[in-house]
Amino acid sequence: MAAPSYRYRLIWAALGSALASACDVTEPPFQNAYWDNHRDGLYVDARNGEPLFSSRDKFDSGTGWPSFTQPIELERVVTQSDWSFGVLRTEVRSRGADAHLGHVFDDGPAPTGLRYCINSYSLRFISAEDLDSHGYRAYRSLFAPAPP
Repeated sequence: MAAPSYRYRLIWAALGSALASACDVTEPPFQNAYWDNHRDGLYVDARNGEPLFSSRDKFDSGTGWPSFTQPIELERVVTQSDWSFGVLRTEVRSRGADAHLGHVFDDGPAPTGLRYCINSYSLRFISAEDLDSHGYRAYRSLFAPAPP
């Protein structure tokens, strides 16, 4: 049997992402798209394209999930109590699409002391060099080189 075409793999990946975020599922650590992505760029909501996180706020938490110190704008996410697994955690959801993104913990690095532990399936990565062509020109300044 021939391997599925690239187009069908994209469709199934998008469908899986939509189903997983709608069902508040957590993906496996170290087996996801962005846990070890070190490129400059923007992480947007996979459902509606709303900008959520910057690679400049991403750090290696050792957990196997992409982790950020803060969202691009705090208003882009909402938090709520999550008692799943019998433990109180703080769930993070996207404001625009009401999609489950992950959880936030108070064991992160400076400057916030927070660790937004986010599922890759809930995100889409736009590299810094592709921001203009994907309609995110307003965020280009986030990735400008520091002045000498």
